[in-house]
Amino acid sequence: MSNRRIVLAERPHGAPAAHNFRLEEVPVPEFAAGELVSRTLYLSLDPYMRGRMSDAPSYSPPVAIDEVMTGGTVGQGGASRRDGFAPGDFVVGRGGWQDFSVYKKGEMRKVDPAAAPLSTALGVLGMPGMTAYTGLHEIGRPQAGETLVVAAASGAVGAVVGQIARIKGCRVVGIAGSKDKCAYVVDELGFDACLDHRAEGFADALAAACPEGIDVYWENVGGAVFDAVLPLLNPFARIPVCGLIAQYNATELPAGPDRLPLLFRNVLTKRLTIRGFIVFDFAALEEKFQSEVGAWVRDGGIRYREDIRDGLENAPEAFMGLLGGANFGKLLVRVAPDPTA
Repeated sequence: MSNRRIVLAERPHGAPAAHNFRLEEVPVPEFAAGELVSRTLYLSLDPYMRGRMSDAPSYSPPVAIDEVMTGGTVGQGGASRRDGFAPGDFVVGRGGWQDFSVYKKGEMRKVDPAAAPLSTALGVLGMPGMTAYTGLHEIGRPQAGETLVVAAASGAVGAVVGQIARIKGCRVVGIAGSKDKCAYVVDELGFDACLDHRAEGFADALAAACPEGIDVYWENVGGAVFDAVLPLLNPFARIPVCGLIAQYNATELPAGPDRLPLLFRNVLTKRLTIRGFIVFDFAALEEKFQSEVGAWVRDGGIRYREDIRDGLENAPEAFMGLLGGANFGKLLVRVAPDPTA
């Protein structure tokens, strides 16, 4: 058997293009004592991957040229030399953009398909869901009666952020990139309002939707969306900075006047808390996240939507679309048939 894999062929300048990736076939990787080989069923595509394609300093090392693209996967174990794992077990880990991956101790955990669909281990009950849960718990600290605004509200992280805040008793306002996404956020997820950031008069509409200002702003986007949020922030507002997708493909600083003094004046006079974070900063909350959010998912308190594309070979195109907002819900690639579906 061969192992198809997608590697980083060259680093992008600006938006990624097809020639930045290469699909190749190599032998299925060998494994040693204490290791498990897994066949990928689902591959997660996430915005952070754009940063890993660049060699600029960051919180994690970049993907090397000719190295398999990084990514979370759910797979089914085959041959195993790992105690506690048997052929047929389902596992989640960072297998990357390939058909088969090898895991060492501590690199994967079992997934129970009876508890929730396998795909959720990469979405609402995986890294995106935990990002939402821990960032709110540790930084956002939403209180009943407060107003929370979340950018990219229909996405894998934003949808969970808003629903948890609603459970906590907040007024929740989403920001998304189309009328259809906004309708989903309000009608299906239960947000109080949702604004299309591409619509004319967006800033005025946001102000009207937040008549008592904004107490928590979940930052997924940056750019013009943050410009509209800044004047509405209340004293002591908290801003968890999870992502800046509007800037990921930028090749230079934005044109225009220097707005840093305005930002820092607001930070000082309103006593704002702005904190960036990465999900593994709060790894100690994993068990609490799985218990609490898992219960909300099972009882319908938190809903989720998945955007599933078929075929490993289609991962680059799907990822490029993700950076432009073409997905609707958690973006996954189905690499092989799911035996539990």
